[in-house]
Formats: sequence, structure tokens, C-alpha cells
Amino acid sequence: MNYETLVPVMRRLALEAGDRIMEIYDADDFEVKTKSDDSPVTAADEAADAIISEGLREAFPDMMLVTEEQSDTHDTTGDTFLIVDPLDGTKEFVHRRGDFTVNIALVEGGKPTRGVVYAPAKNRMFFTQANGQTVEEAGPFQKDLIGSLTPLQVSQPDNDALMVVASKSHRDQATDDYINKYAVKDMTSAGSSLKFCLIATGEADLYPRLGRTMEWDTAAGHAVLLGAGGKVVRFDDHSDLTYGKDDYANPFFIAYSPDVALKPA
Repeated sequence: MNYETLVPVMRRLALEAGDRIMEIYDADDFEVKTKSDDSPVTAADEAADAIISEGLREAFPDMMLVTEEQSDTHDTTGDTFLIVDPLDGTKEFVHRRGDFTVNIALVEGGKPTRGVVYAPAKNRMFFTQANGQTVEEAGPFQKDLIGSLTPLQVSQPDNDALMVVASKSHRDQATDDYINKYAVKDMTSAGSSLKFCLIATGEADLYPRLGRTMEWDTAAGHAVLLGAGGKVVRFDDHSDLTYGKDDYANPFFIAYSPDVALKPA
């Protein structure tokens, strides 16, 4: 894969999808349907998926594509592929909380190597450049001209005063019990893949996820965090979280700045 070609395409498609999502978000009303796994889906999910999947297939016809909204892609197997969550944080979208993102990533050899996370309602754009370095772009965003960029680097955390980020919609007692093993200065909550991005910017140090996620939920944020010097490991044995697993389902995991002294599960 030619990263110099890939990155601008992923960024542009994320922006185009974000525009369509915001048109629906700003409308007076939109329909919310329920998928077979009881998760919500809206016209915004479907419209964004069409924009991104068609754009990726046109630009990279020989590359395997996995996208949340197309169940037939979930039967494919491989360790190198493009993976898309066109609207991560649908619950945040439905409740008009703004913490939703467009996520596009490239996985190579089971590792997310390039990715873009765009939060259109928050006007924040994060992506890995061709050289692998993660940046945050300042708006306003133009489709074919990249704006002002800030290189990102994870924090150098104080293990006696950690900043922890947790899910808005999926907090539970097991997560709180694990967080309580650390010396926590403060906690923040965020929806969708923005939690990875907050560690990439240094705004947070640690994000444990003790709940069900799929690879399309995490791949782009994982790539963004890796490009800022961060890590994502399995919760059980602290080995690297990999991609291309059966059914594209993730185990519990921890995303963090590498200077955090991880506690056992």
C-alpha cells in the first residue's frame, strides 16, 4: 500500500462522510432502527458507509475491505485490509451528544498502521501521516488541501496522579474496580474512538475497556494512538491487541501511554 496515496483518500472520505452525517444530525428528526445485535443504526450510518466504502473500493479495488454496516464483509478473512466504522458512537449521535466519529484504518499484518478519526460535531480531525506520525489538523477542513497540523505525542504520566478516560455509554463496576487499582488524579469520559485520541494528544493517560467491542470500533483510534507513541494491549495478558481475528471481535483491552505502570487484570 502506498501511504502517500492512501492517507489523503482516507482523510477526504472521512470529511465527505462527516458532512453527510451532520446534514442528518442537524435535521429535525431521523429514524433509528435496531440491528440484529440490538445496536442502533440510522440513515447517517448507512449514508456515511456508502460514501466511504464506494470511495475506498474505487481507489483501492484490490484491497480487502471490512465495514461494520456490510455484514457480507464480516465473512472475509485476512490480516491485511481496510476497515471502516462509518459512524462510531451511534448512541451519542441519537442523543445528540456530539461524541461520535468517522473511522477508517488500514491493518497490515494484524496491526493498524494508518488511520483517521474525524469527529464532525466537535470539529476535531486526527490522522496518521504517510510517515506514521499522528497529527491533529486544525479546521476549517478542506477536502483536498490539508490544513495546519500539530504532531501528537502521548503524555509522560505521573503514576501517582493519572488521568483516566472511560466510556460514556459503557461504564460498569468491573471497569471502576480496575481503575481503582491506580492512583487517579482525575477522570474524564468520552464517546466512541475519541478516547484513543485523548491519550494520543496527552489529554489522558489510560483507557481500560472491559466490554464488547469490534475491530472496526477500535482500529482507527488504535492507529492514531500508535502513531503518537501509545500502546493498546489485551486486558488479560498485556500482549498487543491484533486484528483479523475470528468474527472481528475484540477481547477486553487497555489503551495507554507506555509510561503508565499497568496493573494486572
